[in-house]
Amino acid sequence: MKVLIINAPSHRGTTYRIARMTAEKITSGKNIDEIFLPRDFGEFCCGCGKCFMESEKKCPHYLKLKPVTEKIDSADVLIFACPTYVFHTAGQMKALLDHYAYRWLVHRPDERMFGKTAVIISTAAGTGTKPAIKDIADSCFFWGIQRVYKYGINVHAVSWKDVSDRKKRAISKKTSEIAQMVRSEKDRTPFSAKTRIFFNVMGMVQRKKGFSEADKIYWNEKGWTRGVKPWD
Repeated sequence: MKVLIINAPSHRGTTYRIARMTAEKITSGKNIDEIFLPRDFGEFCCGCGKCFMESEKKCPHYLKLKPVTEKIDSADVLIFACPTYVFHTAGQMKALLDHYAYRWLVHRPDERMFGKTAVIISTAAGTGTKPAIKDIADSCFFWGIQRVYKYGINVHAVSWKDVSDRKKRAISKKTSEIAQMVRSEKDRTPFSAKTRIFFNVMGMVQRKKGFSEADKIYWNEKGWTRGVKPWD
C-alpha cells in the first residue's frame, strides 16, 4: 500500500506530525511519499476554464502540476494534512484543489480515484476543523473517492511541544484506529448510493449535451454514456 501525504503549508508542525504518524501506522513506515505546499506547487488558478472546457493540458500550470498529479495517481491512500486557517482550509491546499476542477464527476473523473482512500487531518489552536475538513472532503467526493476518513482535533496549542500529554495520547489512539480501518478496507471499494446517483445523473447530462465537448468525448470514450460503470 502506497501512501501520499499532501501537506499544506510546508512547515512541519502539529498537523504534519499527526499525518506522518498515521501514514507510518498504515504502512509500518514503508512506501510513504510527501508533497509540501507551496514548495512543490504554489500556483493559483487563474480561472481561464481551459482545463474543463478544452483539456487539462491547456492549463498554464500543467507542467508544474504534472509531478504532483502523477504522485496522486500512483498512491493508494491520500492523506491531506492541513491546519485550520480562519475556520477553513489553508490557501495553499485550496490553490492545489482548484486546479483539479476538470477531474470532478461533472467533468472528466479519473476512474483510478474511485479505488483510493483519503484521510483528512486538520488541527486548530482553537476550533474550526469541521469546515476546514469539509473544504477538502468536497473535492474527495467529486473526485470519486469512496472511503474518506476525517480527523479534526483542537490541540489548544500552536506547536507540537505545547500539546498536552493527554492530547498526544488521544491522538496516538485515534491515528491507530484510522490506520486499522484503512488497512482493513484496502481491498474493498464500496460505492455509495450518493456517488452512484450523482454519476448516473452526470451520465444523462453527458448523453444529451454535456458541459463541454471535451467532457462529452471523454465520457463516450469511457463507455460511460452507454451504461458502462467505473465500479463494474
